[in-house]
Amino acid sequence: MLKLDGITGFVAIAEAGSISAAARRLALSKSVVSERLAELEQSLGAPLFHRTTRKLSLTEDGSAFLERALRITQEVREAADEMAERRGELRGPLRLSAPVTFGRMHLGPALYPFLAANPGIELTLELDDRRVDAAADGFDAVVRHGVLEDSRLVAWQLAPSQRRVVAAPAYLARHGRPTCVEDLASHRAIYYLNRGVSDWRFLGSGGVARPVAALRVNNGDMMREAILAGLGLGLLPDFITGAELHAGRLVAVDVGATAARESLYVATPEGRRASAKLRAMVDSLRASFGDPPYWMP
Repeated sequence: MLKLDGITGFVAIAEAGSISAAARRLALSKSVVSERLAELEQSLGAPLFHRTTRKLSLTEDGSAFLERALRITQEVREAADEMAERRGELRGPLRLSAPVTFGRMHLGPALYPFLAANPGIELTLELDDRRVDAAADGFDAVVRHGVLEDSRLVAWQLAPSQRRVVAAPAYLARHGRPTCVEDLASHRAIYYLNRGVSDWRFLGSGGVARPVAALRVNNGDMMREAILAGLGLGLLPDFITGAELHAGRLVAVDVGATAARESLYVATPEGRRASAKLRAMVDSLRASFGDPPYWMP
């Protein structure tokens, strides 16, 4: 007889790419996950993975079984959520991915009271600045900042977001204050590595600015610190720089054009029913952030 924990372990291994990664995701020991996989393969009478010293890859039987296994685990999860909803409870696992800086500065502090009020929810939060694939990486939802581009996602806005050109007063004292987009070409800037140079795009006739790159980095905290150190200008969202703008440690630079408004949003894979606990979390986060959000200067 096939056991559900074996199927769940198989899905986690297939999504994570290794038994070790699956064990971390499931909060189990590697030996337990390995034993469950072996028992499942014995029950099915076929190997599900090609094993090498470097990686696991699905066999033909494994690929065929994965499609059904994903549906089984999803149906079981939704059934458990539905039963909890009927009892008026918010309980069960919830796996979420979010950007590092936003997670540390705002998401965490907003989540803690929600989790304290709903102790039945078992939240796994992974902070990662790469754009994870919600479905392939096994997340119930992802928190993102920007414009929704993936048509396979269903999204709810958490808060509006505005990016501004900012600088340290000391940098402007040394290099002067740009007054138009064209002036930015003679300045140095801190670039967000995951967006690239073309990120400095402004609405209307503003066009694209090409400041000299003083630093390229894939983390918002380091970008803010580099700008505070006077290394260059930055084009950053208010949720990263709002406190520094309010305190005067950074100043907003008016170049006669603005970057497009973006959003902080929660997204789920298309076709996946949003659970009651996820909907409740979104409502709680919206209330915590406010409208307009508290970090806007």
